[in-house]
Amino acid sequence: LNLGGIFPPLATPFSPMQEVDYAQLEGNLRRYASIPFRGLVVLGSNGEYPYLAPRERLEVVSCVRRGLPRDRLLLAGSGCESTQATIELTVSMALVVTPCYYRGAMTSAALIRHYTEVADASPIPVVLYSVPANTGLDLAVEAVLTLAQHPNIVGIKDSGGDITRMGLMVHKTRQEDFQVLAGSAGFLLASYALGASGGVCALANVLGAPLCQLDRLCREGRWQEARDLQHRLIEPNMAVTRRFGIPGLKKAMEWFGYYGGPCRAPLAPLSPSQVEELRGSFSANGWL
Repeated sequence: LNLGGIFPPLATPFSPMQEVDYAQLEGNLRRYASIPFRGLVVLGSNGEYPYLAPRERLEVVSCVRRGLPRDRLLLAGSGCESTQATIELTVSMALVVTPCYYRGAMTSAALIRHYTEVADASPIPVVLYSVPANTGLDLAVEAVLTLAQHPNIVGIKDSGGDITRMGLMVHKTRQEDFQVLAGSAGFLLASYALGASGGVCALANVLGAPLCQLDRLCREGRWQEARDLQHRLIEPNMAVTRRFGIPGLKKAMEWFGYYGGPCRAPLAPLSPSQVEELRGSFSANGWL
């Protein structure tokens, strides 16, 4: 399973009445089909999956699967707090976030046991997902190296931004069938330079084609062009992730012809001054 390339973690569109808007989701998918993504991620952090009912999660996955070109991969989030619930959802899904509600008890041994049970039961490959900004929990490198030996665990999406850690994971798993994915556009070039396979980048919902161009430049060894492009992506990426989060991402999507729409409560819309700051991060780098 080759994970090399760019994956946008899809935003889930909601109507003004806070219902999942499947027609708008299909419209976004039609536009994404023309961009050379390796695949799509559904029900990741950007998909507001904690705010979706179990039935909605399955319907969103089904909708995306129907609209996905045959040559694209679908990584679907299935991280639940309990191991059994994760196994049940993972029948059709593969990106598994670290359980974190009882954070103090989530030792490396507990996480290794959790992921091993999930991977043993899953009929499809599992990708580990470490996103400490959301979970407050970092999947330790030693745990990753142990899990990389499992035949049904094929990679990790690491959103922490620690390049030393990413390089170490690439280096120490080079004998395994295991791939490391950068979890943000802000450190994509640095990750590729250290041997990462691809990226799952929120910014790809907005600037998908430029991110695929950066992927291509890195693979072709055109590092000066890649560096120039990476520099222009850092500020917009920070704006739609750490600075303004999903409300910022959805607002930016609308400027580039996609449907963003509202977030589900309690995520609040941006204020007018925040919208202007967000716009400035794109316009100052030549995107608007």
